[in-house]
Amino acid sequence: MSRHPRVLYVTDLAYEARGRRYCDEDIFLTSRLRPSFDLALCHPLDAAALMDGFDVVVVRNSGPVLGHQDAYEAFRARALERGTNVYNPLTGRADMAGKQYLLDLTGAGYPVIPTVDRAADLRRLPAADRYVAKPKLGADSIGLRVVTPAELGELPFTDGLLVQPHVDFQYEVSFYFVDDTLQYALYAPDPGRRWDLRPYEPTAADREFARRFIEWNTLPHGIQRVDACRTPEGELLLVELEDLNPYLSLDLLDDATRDAFVWAMAASVRGAVAR
Repeated sequence: MSRHPRVLYVTDLAYEARGRRYCDEDIFLTSRLRPSFDLALCHPLDAAALMDGFDVVVVRNSGPVLGHQDAYEAFRARALERGTNVYNPLTGRADMAGKQYLLDLTGAGYPVIPTVDRAADLRRLPAADRYVAKPKLGADSIGLRVVTPAELGELPFTDGLLVQPHVDFQYEVSFYFVDDTLQYALYAPDPGRRWDLRPYEPTAADREFARRFIEWNTLPHGIQRVDACRTPEGELLLVELEDLNPYLSLDLLDDATRDAFVWAMAASVRGAVAR
């Protein structure tokens, strides 16, 4: 009798996020993936101890690793040491590795909100009425603060801080990829309500914008979310590139789009096992 691939699905069903119900998403996803895999769920604190018995470890809505940084680092080190098949792969260059990518992309001239991490580089930022300061190792706006130009000189850059101009924008839009294929896009028409999302039909230029960051990250497979904002001038700028455990807002999709995503994810995970 043929055996389905064994999947350890890492999630924190009790994690509470503003405007989102992570547990509902993972309950739905695992129910749909189970016919294709021998699947077990575990909390992120248990992943390192359990992962050896599975063909692939799928890290999904496990919450910000800041809440269990030591356990995550132990899991990551053990997985790399043993060559564990982790989905997404641990080679991600974006949020998986902190916010350094915002500096890298700024330096490389990508369309991203300009970002610096040293007081000496503040002069490189465009003039603004307000600036955003946030930790390099951050998530869910934890530690984020808005400061005036006069307050920039008081910021503790030695603590691993990033600074960006505060960008006024028309709306935020997110592009959701499985491997290198865009599955769908959602946007928040009200800038003050980030998670009040609506379906969004991307233009060819939008697709090219998002794909540039997927190609830059060079992940061989996995789920990624490209978050961007539309400036008053109509330009898209990258806000975040989520490659660790991006929330997918699957409950907002129509049945056909949701089914297509599940099929694509299942095929991607099977492909990861085959590799």
